[in-house]
Amino acid sequence: MSPCSIYEICGNECCLSTGDLIKVTQVCLQKVVCKNPGTGQTMEIAPNFSGHFSPLTGPQSYTTLEELVSAATQRSRKLPIGFMSTHTITTESRVVPRDQPLLLEDVEAYHGTYRARCVLDTKTQQFILHLPLSQKGPFWEWQPGAPQPLLQALQDPALSDRLFTCPTLPWQSLILRPQYELQAIMHMRRTIVKIPSTLEVDVEDVTASSQHIHFIQPLLLSEILARGGPFPLPTEILETPGGPPIFVGPWVGSLQKGQRLCIHGLASPPWRILVSTKGRKVPRHFMVSGAYQGKLRRRPREFLTACDLLGALQPGQPLRVVATKDCEGEGVESPGFTSLAVGDRLEVLRSGQAHGAEGQDIDVLVCQRLSDQAEEEAEEEYEEVEDEDQILLPLYFSSSFVEEMNDNRRYSLEDLMAQFSLPCEVKVVAKESSHPADPLPSFPGLRLEEKIMEPFLVVSLDSNPKMCFEIPPRWLDLTVVETEGQPGQPAGRPPVATVEEVTDAFYYTLRRLPAFEKQPPPPRPPKSRGPHGQKKQSGMDKSAQYSRVSELQQAPLLPKLKMKTLPQSAKDSSNTYSKISAHVKGLRYTTKSITEDPDNDEHDYEEVLEKFQNTL
Repeated sequence: MSPCSIYEICGNECCLSTGDLIKVTQVCLQKVVCKNPGTGQTMEIAPNFSGHFSPLTGPQSYTTLEELVSAATQRSRKLPIGFMSTHTITTESRVVPRDQPLLLEDVEAYHGTYRARCVLDTKTQQFILHLPLSQKGPFWEWQPGAPQPLLQALQDPALSDRLFTCPTLPWQSLILRPQYELQAIMHMRRTIVKIPSTLEVDVEDVTASSQHIHFIQPLLLSEILARGGPFPLPTEILETPGGPPIFVGPWVGSLQKGQRLCIHGLASPPWRILVSTKGRKVPRHFMVSGAYQGKLRRRPREFLTACDLLGALQPGQPLRVVATKDCEGEGVESPGFTSLAVGDRLEVLRSGQAHGAEGQDIDVLVCQRLSDQAEEEAEEEYEEVEDEDQILLPLYFSSSFVEEMNDNRRYSLEDLMAQFSLPCEVKVVAKESSHPADPLPSFPGLRLEEKIMEPFLVVSLDSNPKMCFEIPPRWLDLTVVETEGQPGQPAGRPPVATVEEVTDAFYYTLRRLPAFEKQPPPPRPPKSRGPHGQKKQSGMDKSAQYSRVSELQQAPLLPKLKMKTLPQSAKDSSNTYSKISAHVKGLRYTTKSITEDPDNDEHDYEEVLEKFQNTL
């Protein structure tokens, strides 16, 4: 073997160096090449070939035909006798290729000499040949054996160099040349080495002297996950993937080369929730397991655009919000929108389309303005809704809204996922008892962003069996090697941390997953018009500028609604936003009166606004 040889056959690259120790673990038959000994032609047959093969040559060779006939007579063999020559035989009438079966039918006297009358059968025609007994060989007696299947004929060591005949093949005789693929393992090589049997390389069998050698075969966590066990599996880290860390935890620094781990199996359940904190300048991000046992309470969601409101609207679930920011109708190309003030209450109805100021259709959100009087009359079954109370918000409309809700129930994470859609804002009101260091209750609010379906492996440190965590092989694919288990390990699976903080870089990697990419981007606002466009617009007909919504023009598309403005529970609920709505609406007029007086520098309305924001 050369000092270092690289072979590539059929796309398989194999690098072998002098002294490499290889352990053959499996031999697979790939194909069988059949060769015609007379013409040299070849054909390939599959290992599952259904034909049967009969061996042709006997165990002994003869120098001349006379020796062949004499040996047959001594053994009381009767004519005819089958034989073949390992060399080409040339006669006056034709040439007989080597290894071509012949049939010796009789011995005849011809002009004082003896010659053998032989028959050459080519399956298409028979030829009579007269060969002198002095004809030199060597010759092999043809002794057809019992027909055998292909695999049995190849596995018999006594038939390794024999000629065969097969009735289903076009040749009278043929040589079988099997081609195998050797699957072997080598030191510190993760994949199986596949070596074709046709590779010409010098090897030495050292099986007897190498029984004590243990081959180290690296494994990836993804490979352990794919094969599904057996668990628990003691391992040692050989290599860690490059790049920045993806988790922030005490166990992250322990994942170094040489660290022993115990892989306990697949984590259950297989889903995680990506969570971001609320109420801080720099948000933190967590991945929460579906097995989290803390208790959560829903918080009012915040919406910055009308597109966010549309995304939160679910069939059969009313969505009511309170405006937390004043907004005038200037620059909004929707005829059904005038203005919004802090404290205005809206009920989101559906999406629709409206005719814009320039005659183009724009996507809008149809909302219903709720009044305090409607809240007081919530016991009535239906209430006539006037078209003037409807507000059409373009989907690009930017403002600030807070969800109006009254839900004091305590949910588990599983129940919350079953009843509500994401994203969802919550507050952890009871931490998980099995996780004393649960960081989630310390935050004023959490945003549950997306459900991630990805298999995780439960892993613990050999040096600290109580530190048990979950690793996603997709993003943290360690290279490990199997080891022997250490005595004294605790039986069973230790408690697993169900909350893991992730780095900002990994958080944005998760945000690029297909589950997030399916979310459509928010619509763009229309391009602003220049001074010339404003002059042209000012000269346009006022009726075209304030054209009504197409749904309002056609009664079947937007009929007058009969609806219950508030649920029964809203009458007795202590809703913060409902209580302050009247005060804020009074504040709107106070603000207007103050701003009309240019000499008033006290600006008392700012203090009131600050109080209102603190109340929220």
